[in-house]
Amino acid sequence: MTDLFDKPRRPDGRVISIRGAREHNLKSVDVDLPRDKLVVFTGLSGSGKSSLAFDTIYAEGQRRYVESLSAYARQFLEMMQKPDVDQIDGLSPAISIEQKTTSKNPRSTVGTVTEIYDYMRLLWARVGVPYSPATGLPIESQTVSQMVDRVMALPEGTRLYLLAPLVRGRKGEYRKELADLLKKGFQRVKIDGAFHEIAAAPALDKKLKHDIDVVVDRIVVRPDIATRLAESFETALKLADGLAVVEFADGAPGVTSPRERGEVDARSAPGEGERRSGKPPSPASQPAAARHPLPASGERGSEAQSKPDAKTTKLAAAAAADANRIVFSEKFACPVSGFTIPEIEPRLFSFNSPHGACPSCGGLGLDQKIDPDLVVPDKEVTLKRGAVAPWAKSSSPYYVQTLEALAKHYRFTLDTKWKELPKRAQEAILYGSSDDEIRFVYDDGMRAYETKKPFEGVVRNLERRWRETESEWAREEIGKYFTAIPCAACQGHRLKPEALAVKVDGLHIGEVAALSVRRAGAWFTALPKRLTPKQNEIATRILKEIRERLTFLNDVGLDYLTLARASGTLSGGESQRIRLASQIGSGLTGVLYVLDEPSIGLHQRDNARLIETLRRLRDLGNTVIVVEHDEDAIRTADWVLDIGPGAGIHGGRIVSAGTPDDIMADTKSVTGEYLTGRRMIPVPERRVPDSRRVLRVVGARGNNLKNVSADIPVGLFTCITGVSGGGKSTLLIDTLYKAIARKLHGAAEAPAPHERIEGLEHIDKIIDIDQSPIGRTPRSNPATYTGAFTPIREWFAALPEAKARGYEPGRFSFNVKGGRCEACQGDGVIKIEMHFLPDVYVTCDVCKGKRYNRETLEVTFKGKSIADVLDMTVEEGAAFFKAVPRVRETLKTLHRVGLDYIKIGQQATTLSGGEAQRVKLAKELSKRATGRTLYILDEPTTGLHFQDVEKLLEVLHELVAGGNTVAVIEHNLEVIKTADWIIDLGPEGGDGGGEIVAVGTPEDVIKEKRSYTGQFLKPVLERKVVAVPSARRGTGAANGRRRKGAQAAE
Repeated sequence: MTDLFDKPRRPDGRVISIRGAREHNLKSVDVDLPRDKLVVFTGLSGSGKSSLAFDTIYAEGQRRYVESLSAYARQFLEMMQKPDVDQIDGLSPAISIEQKTTSKNPRSTVGTVTEIYDYMRLLWARVGVPYSPATGLPIESQTVSQMVDRVMALPEGTRLYLLAPLVRGRKGEYRKELADLLKKGFQRVKIDGAFHEIAAAPALDKKLKHDIDVVVDRIVVRPDIATRLAESFETALKLADGLAVVEFADGAPGVTSPRERGEVDARSAPGEGERRSGKPPSPASQPAAARHPLPASGERGSEAQSKPDAKTTKLAAAAAADANRIVFSEKFACPVSGFTIPEIEPRLFSFNSPHGACPSCGGLGLDQKIDPDLVVPDKEVTLKRGAVAPWAKSSSPYYVQTLEALAKHYRFTLDTKWKELPKRAQEAILYGSSDDEIRFVYDDGMRAYETKKPFEGVVRNLERRWRETESEWAREEIGKYFTAIPCAACQGHRLKPEALAVKVDGLHIGEVAALSVRRAGAWFTALPKRLTPKQNEIATRILKEIRERLTFLNDVGLDYLTLARASGTLSGGESQRIRLASQIGSGLTGVLYVLDEPSIGLHQRDNARLIETLRRLRDLGNTVIVVEHDEDAIRTADWVLDIGPGAGIHGGRIVSAGTPDDIMADTKSVTGEYLTGRRMIPVPERRVPDSRRVLRVVGARGNNLKNVSADIPVGLFTCITGVSGGGKSTLLIDTLYKAIARKLHGAAEAPAPHERIEGLEHIDKIIDIDQSPIGRTPRSNPATYTGAFTPIREWFAALPEAKARGYEPGRFSFNVKGGRCEACQGDGVIKIEMHFLPDVYVTCDVCKGKRYNRETLEVTFKGKSIADVLDMTVEEGAAFFKAVPRVRETLKTLHRVGLDYIKIGQQATTLSGGEAQRVKLAKELSKRATGRTLYILDEPTTGLHFQDVEKLLEVLHELVAGGNTVAVIEHNLEVIKTADWIIDLGPEGGDGGGEIVAVGTPEDVIKEKRSYTGQFLKPVLERKVVAVPSARRGTGAANGRRRKGAQAAE
């Protein structure tokens, strides 16, 4: 090893000492890292940063900690393999925070991941007040003692009726119920607001709804009635299933009665009030004042003296807060609607528990419905040309003959455009013919038959097949036509009505969860001022935890997210920053944190907050290792490790180590070259003139977009910029891409709401090059995805040895029987479950990890078998296949996007999102260009070093030079400064965004004071150097091609 790499500077103080690290491409690395510091690993993509940070340091730290646990505990934990390293000293228990989506579980939300929702559930359970959905008034739960105290607190002498509400708003005659009451000794009832003797109660119309109350007791408030009152309440509660009503005989206290009444002595009835117990008291034996009759039969009690206001609704008049009534409940029940709430506990507010989940959607907040717009995506297409998408690709004559029968019955032709079909015919095709019987004639070439029956409808047919099928493939295919809509029962809040009836400061828990982190923080901060002293005493500690966690989320730039946002919809960067915020909230010390590019998806404005968060994590007494390419992060680190000098086999060494100043002073460090400005991504000498041809999005209203209209110049390089949550993805991907993809390619996904897209005549193809994996299984790899594997297999099949044996190209596939090793089925390894130890992947002892059987591997060229070729890097493969144009050219495109270091047969599941995106870009570059394609990329610089970014920009500008249009969502200022056109969205994230803040060239945008992008872009442009003329920017011949192409199109 040369002196260039083997003597990195050693930090002072306590260190993590690594000796002989050889994981992946690491070249027996020896390095010391300072403990309790913020350490940044940087270097080219594929240089070995993650191999050292995650696969060596984190893996060993986590492995040692898990090994210290008992065998019983270890069986529940994933334990990592021992890394290929001689020795590591000074390690702490390690926590990895990688860029991967937090959870694909649809029940996981930002609130549940951060535990904020758990504290919210506790808050609503302890200080929340339930309200009746029927009346909108509070419902209270009380003990008998509290009920008695409430009545005894009324002015002495107040005359009351104690009623047990038996029936509320239900139809029926209730003869049996009234007879049972009479047998139990009760004498009087109140039916539909009028008092009656039970024996003389009127016959009730069974077709009408009725209210029936039993008069349990008549009382006058006196100091000595508490015992009797308690007994009466117990009787009423037992009769009415926990409800009791006290009605003022003369109106509520303070209301003047127009008619004076006598008083009823508290001794005028036995303890059971109206219940008969032996002989009733003799009138003569009672004081005169006690001989007080109830209102005459049919008279409406207090209503006879004071009619309610005409505007008062029937529900409100009977509600708990009515001036003449007090409703008591021992279990939160609305006396008007019968709406009841069980005991209010935190589990009531959990959508992951049957106690709280909405019964309609099961706590998901969404209903899956077949979307007719997905079934018929293009209304301009005729039935004959495939207007009904699920049937369009079928070769079976059944579907065409079905449509012919429907056409004959409803009198239309299959050459009619969908939008011109009669409404009745459209409804029948989609939802069935109801009772109309259709005459169907079928002939599949084998047999012909005729039948007459109602038509099921395409939508109903898809729904039935979805329910009945056990085929995953069929479910996946039908699933394309489903769309998620908010649950009608819970309005998307995921909870049952009982939970949503409980409110704090007038809001139920679902409404607060729907607030952004920023707005929720303001609401919880102001909440103590609006709570009672008792509520504040209960809520103080809960609110402290909630506010702290919201502050942490705000500090990592996630203030625009809502607490109800599903975790599966978050980007990798957002998920990582959520976990980072959670770790700060945990307050752990002495821990080793390893993070993978936490700045992904973060606007430059929020970078300072993120870096301050990392420093806070360090200041708690932790060692923080960050794999990062962001310039600000590198400059503010305590220690920087520059790994390289190249990628793959050309990397894996420590180029430079030390403080940021040390790195910048080191001429061997490429990173230092870019940081000092000795090497730069050049700003173009001039911007390409405005294109007269534009793609125009009109009236975009998806998510937070505020009726936005935007122009994307055709044939130019456009950057969509703005703070996180500003609406960039909604505008470019959810609206523009999905609308054009549906129009040009018949894509099933529906675009976000918008008025129209103009300028489609300027393009013939749209491609979204995203960061999703290129395959779901380890069998997918760059060779299979780019199409290079097919000519490789054909080339091997054409070798003399293969021809002599009669081998076809299929023989060289590890996905099918024939040439693959059947012992491991082409995987090369065999998985052995070890229970409380981590699963062990043992190299297949038959093929020795080669994936193929012995006979297939005997076919070689220059001593290399098909397995050896798949194990080559792209760089090695390009040299090996230099005489095979189809393979060579494909591998050259992978080289051009900076993927020299990946292996031709590398498992797709091991590629990062940025690598997967560049593999897709390489595939597009290898296709024959039309010069009329719109390429869309979402943050293509993810995971890229300055030098990689420069190489990527060359490729993107080459696409533009060929007449194509490139639109990217990007935060990287080095990319933004090279754009022809910028559309800056914001000004804030979430509700505060969704507007176009600035439009124009980079020089135009920096003049806009409202633009955060412009503020940070200005110093980057001012330190520019003049670009050396090159074909990359369209100078010379390429520039001429761009100008001529534009003139011809115009």
